[in-house]
Amino acid sequence: MKSLSYLNKYFLKYKWRLLLGVFFILGSNFFYVNMPLIVKDAVNQFETGFVPEDWLKTALYLGGVYLLLSLGQGIFLFMTRQTIIMVSRFIEFDLKNEIYEQYQKLSYNFYKKRSTGDLMNRISEDVTLVRQYLGPGVMYTVNLVVLFAMTLTFMMNISVELTLYTLAPLPIMSYLIYKVSSIVNRQSEKVQRQQSAISTFVQETFSGITVLKAYGAEPKFQEKFNGDAKEYLKRHMSLVVTNSFFMPTITFLIGLSTILTIYYGGLLSFDAQNSIGSGDIVAFIFYVNMLTWPFASVGWVVSIVQRAEASQERINEFLSEEPEIVNPTEKLFDLKGKVEFKNVSYTYPSGVKAINNLSFTIKEGETLAILGRTGSGKSTVVRLLMRQFDPDEGSIKIDGKELKELNLDAFRRQCGLVPQEVFLFSDTIRNNVKFGLTEDEEMSDEEIIEVLKTTHVWHNVKDFKNGLDTILGERGVNLSGGQKQRISIARALVRQPKLLVLDDCLSAVDTDTEEIILNNLERELKNSTALIVSHRISTIRYADRILVLDEGSMIEEGTHEELLEKDGVYADIYYKQLLEEQKE
Repeated sequence: MKSLSYLNKYFLKYKWRLLLGVFFILGSNFFYVNMPLIVKDAVNQFETGFVPEDWLKTALYLGGVYLLLSLGQGIFLFMTRQTIIMVSRFIEFDLKNEIYEQYQKLSYNFYKKRSTGDLMNRISEDVTLVRQYLGPGVMYTVNLVVLFAMTLTFMMNISVELTLYTLAPLPIMSYLIYKVSSIVNRQSEKVQRQQSAISTFVQETFSGITVLKAYGAEPKFQEKFNGDAKEYLKRHMSLVVTNSFFMPTITFLIGLSTILTIYYGGLLSFDAQNSIGSGDIVAFIFYVNMLTWPFASVGWVVSIVQRAEASQERINEFLSEEPEIVNPTEKLFDLKGKVEFKNVSYTYPSGVKAINNLSFTIKEGETLAILGRTGSGKSTVVRLLMRQFDPDEGSIKIDGKELKELNLDAFRRQCGLVPQEVFLFSDTIRNNVKFGLTEDEEMSDEEIIEVLKTTHVWHNVKDFKNGLDTILGERGVNLSGGQKQRISIARALVRQPKLLVLDDCLSAVDTDTEEIILNNLERELKNSTALIVSHRISTIRYADRILVLDEGSMIEEGTHEELLEKDGVYADIYYKQLLEEQKE
């Protein structure tokens, strides 16, 4: 139960609703345990005999009282479910929000190590299993304790000796539950881990369905999925077999209690020193059967608790994870646009050194470009600038202040980032463009169209049947690569950023379109600072300054003309790309 103790704060939050639920459980069981006494009185009266004329009157009286008790029990049982089960739904809501909020706090490196399917499984499947513990698990456990206490009291009031005989099998039941619970816990953990593996595999399959079909890999993936599904079935069936052990065992032990009740009750009824009659024995049988479902549910509740514990332990792994990047202050600031890297180095957790003692400065209003071959560290510079992670050595300053000390949210709100891997949401084109705005900002369709014209994509959008209301598929699957990149740039421009960062985001457009976009951006961002990362010289040739990176270090710096005169790496890349364009 150690993992589940994390949920105690939610129990405290809804303590009054839970206490009300316990009150309803008490009321429901109070009516319930009084019902066998009516049957007892009826049997005793039939046994002792009564005046025939009173038969109908007695039957109506006892039947009426029994019906009233049943009605009272039903009403209180309904209210029990409306309180405790509702609380479980409230806690499920709170827990999912807490997990989602934690997901958004966690840093870039966390997501590099975790699969999307596993993350999804923990906020859906795992939380569902925890909710079953919070609702049915808690309700049936409290109900069992209350009903057992009340039933035991009523049974002992009739006969202490017969009660001891009747409840003799219960210690055996407790021992079996104790032994099997540890097995259920281990099996539940294995089931949930396999569920996460399947979720991850399916998510990757759907995301890469185009590549999968292009390579004709459907049979291979089907075979892999079948293998994972069979393993999940195998683990789940082992858990089912273990759980199925409870019900017949408990039912047998309850049946044994019933036999003991009849046998020893019959013996005691012949003992002159005991005042046990047939009605008492019948009442005892009712009480034993009342305990049948609560005790039969013990195995089910134990299974729920064990599975919830395994799920909550997995959830706690994420909730206890400390984000590497934390916003140090809420103090607002006005971004001017000056950026300084001083002796910055960064090594990825995998051991790859991406940036090595890099220093450069971007003046306010200046456009700096970074060129380099694949793996030279270009995108890492962008991630460091946007503080997706912090450098191992050196410092990054914005307007002369350490980036680590600035309000990170305020800094990012004043920046416009277009990442290398374009991501569009499954929403309208309008909402994808407006995504860059804050909740307080609004934008007319005319203004959106102007931004789309700037990124040279409006002529494509207006030809769509629904125009700005066109719903994009997952990740913008119904757009071309170039269209996705241009809409992504528009999303950054609507913020009117003081610092625009373009991370190789024009790789999917032709050189003519690229020229149009860059000319438009130059007019739109006259007073903004810009960092353009690319492997194509045509994208960066008009920048104020150009840095050439190799293995995380700066090897050349200057304007386009200055770098060509040096006849170094930049010139070599330029002439090779020029030759490739001429061949095309």
